[in-house]
Amino acid sequence: MKILILGATGRTGKWILAEALEQGYKVNCLVRKPEEINQNHSALKIYKGSPESISELESALKGCDAIISALNISRKSDFPWSKLRTPKTFLSDVMKNIITLTTKIKIDRIVVCSAWGVADTEKEIPLWFNWFIKNSNIGVAYKDHERQENLLKSSTLNWTIVRPSGLVDLSKSQTIIESYNNKPKPKITISRKSVAEFMVNTVSDEKLIGKAPVISAELIK
Repeated sequence: MKILILGATGRTGKWILAEALEQGYKVNCLVRKPEEINQNHSALKIYKGSPESISELESALKGCDAIISALNISRKSDFPWSKLRTPKTFLSDVMKNIITLTTKIKIDRIVVCSAWGVADTEKEIPLWFNWFIKNSNIGVAYKDHERQENLLKSSTLNWTIVRPSGLVDLSKSQTIIESYNNKPKPKITISRKSVAEFMVNTVSDEKLIGKAPVISAELIK
């Protein structure tokens, strides 16, 4: 099985790429800067380009059976009010390209990383975080995550939307908590490594098709 990974040079995408290769998948990546991928693997093929270009995306999709997207709206720094690097509609624009091409190429499985606090989960997140979303450039990403989710839900794709809680950098194994409608109540954080493991495992998990789990994990001391 071959997977196209979008966002493979990002902080979560790097973990997804490593996990997919470790699990034995063949992987295509579409990235602007191929030199930022430090993997050298016979099952990996790297395409230079952007998913905003429908022709470049089509080239990277050839031969693939599924898509994992870890794309996000990026800022110039982690400062919540930092200027954006990507357009405000980057995620939804890319999703429109994906939906157009997968109808043509006949790929129907996609796993997308969104965020806890998007759409119907807004009411579940802590008030202080909700304030940051509504009053900073963090909110730009959340709005476009919601547009992306709505496009997926109205498509014919076999989608799974993964909504992680606060992302942290940990290499230790975690027990992942999968929540729906705030039950069980999610924990505040989850490691990017755990998100990667969950998303790669989800590709072959038919029980998660059409679902949008919030995932979190116990903080390891």
